[in-house]
Amino acid sequence: MTKIIGLTGGIGSGKTTIAKHFASLGIPVYIADDEAKKLMDNSEIIAKLQAVFGEEIIENKKIDRKALAQIVFQNPKKLKILNSIIHPAVKKHFTDWLSTYKNHPIIIKEAAILFESGSYKDCDSIITVTSPLEERVNRVMKRDNASRESILDRINNQWTDEQRISKSDYVIINISVNEALKQAEEIIKKLNNS
Repeated sequence: MTKIIGLTGGIGSGKTTIAKHFASLGIPVYIADDEAKKLMDNSEIIAKLQAVFGEEIIENKKIDRKALAQIVFQNPKKLKILNSIIHPAVKKHFTDWLSTYKNHPIIIKEAAILFESGSYKDCDSIITVTSPLEERVNRVMKRDNASRESILDRINNQWTDEQRISKSDYVIINISVNEALKQAEEIIKKLNNS
C-alpha cells in the first residue's frame, strides 16, 4: 500500500526545494501548484474562470495569472470561488497520477494549501516546512519579482505555521538549506521504517 505523504508550508518556506530533494532520492513527487497551473490552460477551466472573473483575466486566450492573483488575494470570497473551480480538477488529476505510482512505498504530495483545500485528509503523514517570515518574503521577492505587499497578501490568505504544525506529523525548520535537507532525509528514514 502506497503511503501518501503531504508536504506543505507557507509561500517561500522552501517546500519545493525539499520536494525536489525527495524526487532526487527516487520518491515520486506531485507538485499541486504546478499541476494547477497546467490545468488552468484547459479550455473548460478557462471558460469557467472567465465566466466568474471576467475578460480582464484573459490574455491571448489564456489566464493572466497576475491579473487573477490581484483579484483573489485581496478578496477571500473570490479566492474561495477560484479554489472551488481548481481544487476538484487537481484532486482528480492527483488520483490519476497516483495510479501510475501505486507500486511505490511512498509518494509525496506537495501543496501550499494542503490544509485549506482539505486534501490533507488523503495523506497518511504530513510534513510542514517552516522558515522565518522575513526570509520567506525575501525569497519570494527574488523568485517572483513580486512586491512585498503582494507577498504578504498571499501569506495572510494561507494558514499560519502554528496552524500547520499543530496538524503535522513532522516539521522541517528551513534556516539553512543543508540542515533542512538532512531533516528531510531523517523523516524519510522514519517513514520507510514505520
